[in-house]
Parts: sequence; C-alpha cells; structure tokens
Amino acid sequence: MASGLLISFFECFRPGRHDAARVSELHDQAARTARKTGPGLELSLTQPPTSHDITQLAAAAKLAPGHAADRAVDLALVPITQGRLPDDCDAWLAEPGDGDVFATRLWYDTLIAHAVPPTAQPLLARFGQGAGLLPLLRQGGRLQSMTSPYTLEWRPLLAPGMANAAGNALGGWLRHRPPLRFEAMIADLDTFLSAAADRGIVAQHYAHFGNWHEELCQGADWESYLAARPPALRTTVQRKLARARRDFRFELIDGPAALPPAISAYEAVRAESWKPAEPFPDFDAALLRAAAPHGLVRLGILRDAVDGRPVAAQYWLVSGRKAWLLKLCHSEARRAASPGTALTAMMIRHLLQHDAASTLDFGRGDDVYKKLWVGARRQRNGVVLAHPWHPAGLLSVSRHRLGGWLRRARTYAPDGLATEPAKLGEPG
Repeated sequence: MASGLLISFFECFRPGRHDAARVSELHDQAARTARKTGPGLELSLTQPPTSHDITQLAAAAKLAPGHAADRAVDLALVPITQGRLPDDCDAWLAEPGDGDVFATRLWYDTLIAHAVPPTAQPLLARFGQGAGLLPLLRQGGRLQSMTSPYTLEWRPLLAPGMANAAGNALGGWLRHRPPLRFEAMIADLDTFLSAAADRGIVAQHYAHFGNWHEELCQGADWESYLAARPPALRTTVQRKLARARRDFRFELIDGPAALPPAISAYEAVRAESWKPAEPFPDFDAALLRAAAPHGLVRLGILRDAVDGRPVAAQYWLVSGRKAWLLKLCHSEARRAASPGTALTAMMIRHLLQHDAASTLDFGRGDDVYKKLWVGARRQRNGVVLAHPWHPAGLLSVSRHRLGGWLRRARTYAPDGLATEPAKLGEPG
C-alpha cells in the first residue's frame, strides 16, 4: 500500500502535463480559422494530449509567436507604497457600475487603507505586455490574494485572452518559492490555474465559504418574490411589517449627503448587537463613504418611532442590478420585536421596486436564515499553489494529500457502509 501511495503522490509532479481546457481553446481557434488539423488527428479531451497534438492544434489555429493566447509574459512583484493602487492599474479594474464591485478601485483602495493587517504588506504581481495584475498580500513570508473577511469574490485582474499566458508566468515565478494562496475565488479560473500547473505547480483546492444567493426572474417584484418564500417566512414578514409600520420608522440612504449620521446610527446598532468586535473597525464606514458617490450604497436604518433611537441597520452594495448584503445587525434589547427581519424585508422590497435588482447575494456563510430569503447556494473555494520542490511547497502538498486520503478513509464505516460525505479541507 505504501508504494501505491507514493506513486499517487508523485504523479502530480510529472512535467509536461497539458489540460483539457487548453486543448479546447486551441481547437476552437483552429475551427474559427476554418483550417483542417490534418488527417487522423482525433483528440479526446478527457485524456491528456501529447505534445505533438498540442503542436498540431496550435499550427492549425495559426498561433504565431506573440499571439495573445500563447505570448510569453514575465512577472514582477512590486510593493504598493502610496496606500492605494497605482493609477495605471485602472486599465484592468472594473468600473463601479459594471456589476463587479470586488474588482473595482474603490474596493481595493478601501481594503488597502482600512483592512490590511499591520504585519502584512500590500503587493502587486504585474504581468508583462499588458497581461494584467494580481493584488496580493505578503504576511509572515507567505503570499496570498488581497482578500479580507469582507471579500465575497476574488479573481485575477487580466486582459481578455491572457489567462493562459498569465497563469504560465505565475507558475514559472512560483517554482522553488513558498506557496501562494488565493481566497474567495470565482468559479471560472480553470485556464489560469491549469497554465500554472503546466509549470509544475500543484493546485490544492479547498472549500472556503458558502454563498447564498438568488437569480430573480425578469421583472420580479416584491409580491412575486415574497410569494416564492417559504410559508413560515411569508407569515412572519407580513406580521413583522405590520408591527414595524406602527412601532418603527424606516430610513434608506443611497447617497453621500445623509451618510454621516446614518453611519453613526449603523455603528450604534452594531455596538448593541450580538456580533463580535470587527477585525477592522473602520472598514464599513470607509467603504460606505467610498461607494456612496458612485450610487452603490443602500444603507437601511430602522428607528424607534417614539424616541428615534436606531434599533436595526444593514447595508447593501448595488451595481449592474446585482445587490450584495455586506452587513446587518440589530439591537439585542429590541430582539423580541424582530426589527432585523422587518428591515431585511423593507430593504429587499426597495431593491426590487426601485433598483430592479436581478440578483440578491447574502454574502459569506451558511447562516440558517439566509436560505429563507434566497434559494441557491454556491461554494466559494480557495486554492493553494505550491511547487513541491520547495520545502514549504512539499509540506503543503503532503499535508493536503494526506488529509484527503484520511477523509476518504473516514467516509466508510468499518462494516463498509458509507457515512457522511467527505468535505474539502483547507491545506496548510
């Protein structure tokens, strides 16, 4: 058995592996140029193709040296010294209204200024020839994506068609260096990661957090949305909204003018809530101030109708008809009145009626209440990219693979009956 484990372990270190996504890309380019790949070239994309196959496909697609898909690029790691991304990064950043908030300047600049640990250094991995860049953090000698406890999505900031070249450059740079961790990844990074793997880098995927969300039907309004909720929630919402109309006053702030007192109200509610202290206490207010001038903020406050004290608060970011719930809280002293439930209903009603939101995203975590408000869950994963010929890389790969074997072994009870499914684990 030991020899079998060693063979399986070292199988991932074989050089010259080519991924199916790369072959598919070349095959599509060949088809677009309407050129035949030559007699007898029949590739199954489920099998590792040979170097000869790759060469023929590249020739058929007329990928001359310097073509965007095959161009070799370099990579340079440079520090961020001005407390914000350099101006020339704008070419790869999303615009505030594009529906890609977590790839915008306002997001990264706020993160750099207010949510980077004191011991971490912000960096940029710059790919040559305009291929793109990776915002990163270095902490304790290790590199990771520039993400935080507030990040809901992360991706490399790449020029169109440059995922393969950039991944190849990153894989070459990581050889004989410590591992690099990406967090909160969106799903479609296969080409980028596979290109890094072609340079001998082992991609160790792990489950980072669950994300509850819902894509709404075109033209969805509050009535149709509420009708699609579980019966228990519908009843609760109708009852709590009726009470809220009597006992509370609803405020919604969507611009910078009324923001300062609204931020004070939000912070007052949070201080009276059940939530633990924020790891970066200034981040929420800074993000609201940065996003409000772009029209992205929807900050809701529920106040006592008699004394005006805030009892619940939450804020969303809205871009490209997508709405993300970043934070919500309510005063524990008013918990019996369920002000948080009433405020969430009021906010979603506003998002549907005034913003025509097509997507509702409840952010990080599998809190039980989320699946009542939105109906779909997706897994946000992370990946550790390690070169096994570096000591830290070898240790990371060894621990990850050993953990996978142990979890698979625990999937089966001693009598051979399956127990609960194994879950992805986070590598060291």
